[in-house]
Amino acid sequence: MGKPLLYEILEKPATSCIIGICSAIWFYIQKKNIGYQHVGLRYETAIEGHYWRIITSAFSHISVLHLVFNMSALWSLGVVEQLGHLGLGVSYYLQYTLVLVVLSGVLVLALYHLLIQRFKVEYFRRVTAVGYSCVVFGWMTILSVKQPSSKLDLFGFLSLPISFAPFESLIFTSIIVPQASFVGHLSGIIVGYAIAWGLINGMNNYWAVSMLGWIVVTFVFSLKRSGAYDFNFIDIESVTDSSLPSVRFLGTGRTLQMSTIAAEGVEVV
Repeated sequence: MGKPLLYEILEKPATSCIIGICSAIWFYIQKKNIGYQHVGLRYETAIEGHYWRIITSAFSHISVLHLVFNMSALWSLGVVEQLGHLGLGVSYYLQYTLVLVVLSGVLVLALYHLLIQRFKVEYFRRVTAVGYSCVVFGWMTILSVKQPSSKLDLFGFLSLPISFAPFESLIFTSIIVPQASFVGHLSGIIVGYAIAWGLINGMNNYWAVSMLGWIVVTFVFSLKRSGAYDFNFIDIESVTDSSLPSVRFLGTGRTLQMSTIAAEGVEVV
């Protein structure tokens, strides 16, 4: 017989909180009928300054199945919180979750930029990515390096050897879920290996809190500048050169892309 759910929640407090946050956000999005294009990560809105989408896209999901699949994998990966003897544990989990959320989102945009500008793959201009699986794939990769004997349990009946899970899952999801973001999942794997191999290291509570503070500041100011939300108490001085020609679009910053170009694709991550 397995452990009682309450006991497992107490063993995985950070994972449980993240699952609760993602579930609450999904419920809110459904209740308010918010479209994925309003919260998702899109190349053209990002270069217009919608940096806040790196955060909102990670914690948003487009369907209950999308949410359940990601949260089921995340629950299994919550074992990281119990591996303090391997240098992991709750603090490590929280610190590097922050790193994975930000860096995997930035890497997705960098790869989109490369594919669009260098290889002329215009499809990626039209893609809106949403979902937490960049982070899920990142933790899957870290665990495969730190604890290769572990297994990844999905839905309580599917068990994968963790050492092969990142690339097995990358191929599996790309085949059975046409909308799965190969770029997003690959970005999570790359950042995961960079953390596991020590290329990204040195995180502690001080740097995590500092990073969180800068994320909050960037999030709020990019929301203000993009017009997605009006913070009346913040006044940002424009640095636009009036001598240069400009183009004015109707609509708010949040709906700028959607009001000028129809949504043509979504990728779930």
